[in-house]
Amino acid sequence: MPALVDLGASVIIQDAQRNYLLVTNLPEVWTNGHSEVPSDEGLFGKDVAARLGALKSELIDPGRKAQLEVMVGAEQFFEFRMQTFEVAQGGVHLVTTIIDRSEERHRERLLRALLREVSHRSKNLLAIIQSIALQTARYSGSLDMFLHKFRGRLYSLSQSQDLITDSSWRGAYFFELVQQQTEKYLPENRHLVKVSGDNLLLSPNASLHLGLALHELIVNAVSHGSLLRNGLPIEVTCQRKRVDGQDTVELVWLEPLESGKCRQDETEQLKAHFGSTVLERVVPASVNGKAQYVISHDRITYHLAFPLDPSTD
Repeated sequence: MPALVDLGASVIIQDAQRNYLLVTNLPEVWTNGHSEVPSDEGLFGKDVAARLGALKSELIDPGRKAQLEVMVGAEQFFEFRMQTFEVAQGGVHLVTTIIDRSEERHRERLLRALLREVSHRSKNLLAIIQSIALQTARYSGSLDMFLHKFRGRLYSLSQSQDLITDSSWRGAYFFELVQQQTEKYLPENRHLVKVSGDNLLLSPNASLHLGLALHELIVNAVSHGSLLRNGLPIEVTCQRKRVDGQDTVELVWLEPLESGKCRQDETEQLKAHFGSTVLERVVPASVNGKAQYVISHDRITYHLAFPLDPSTD
């Protein structure tokens, strides 16, 4: 009994007639029910007493056991464990231990909520992957081209997801997102991407789709642009603005080209692939924003504006 009390359990002992012989360490929620002659109803109220009485009526023979969980309010849970035992020359007695299970039930509810959230986010992620796969296949001329492009986009998605996971699913900071999506393609020329503005925390959804947009932009810059030839750095800015009474994120990607080197046919070739679909349609639609993707003779500009998720403030 002292060990049970040390562990925080309450102990009640009753004789064969269910008279209270001992009450110790009762939970605070029921301590006001003490009286000179304690009873189930006096201590726990009519509802709990009725449930306890129904179980105790079946506990006649020594060694019989019963268990009951009681919820008090919205946050407290208590487990009643009852067992009969025989005392020499004293007949059958009933011992009841009460254990506070509130913390365990709280953890269980939290775990269930987290599992539901993981399931929800996983479904969203799978939907994004499916969309990427379908669109990549549409703009790929061969299986090898599809695999090459799809793997790159899938890797981009996984990198953004790593940042989100590291932040306990809060999202990703813009500067880190740009760095993560560009440094793989410029391992020795990181200075060619300059980031400035507000290092905003973006929501998980915005982080995934902006990561995908940044991936397309840097791949295009390395594969089709003159980034490594002319050595002119790309400027990426992010600003938080108040537009129509709403906090808005404005992203600008400015990529200089060798003046006069980008002909009209090259411009059309740059835009005639899945990348432009991502930048102009998929990403802005996914973040409820608007985008402009402009390729001129001397620069490539991508402008994206979308509402800032209040939960990331």
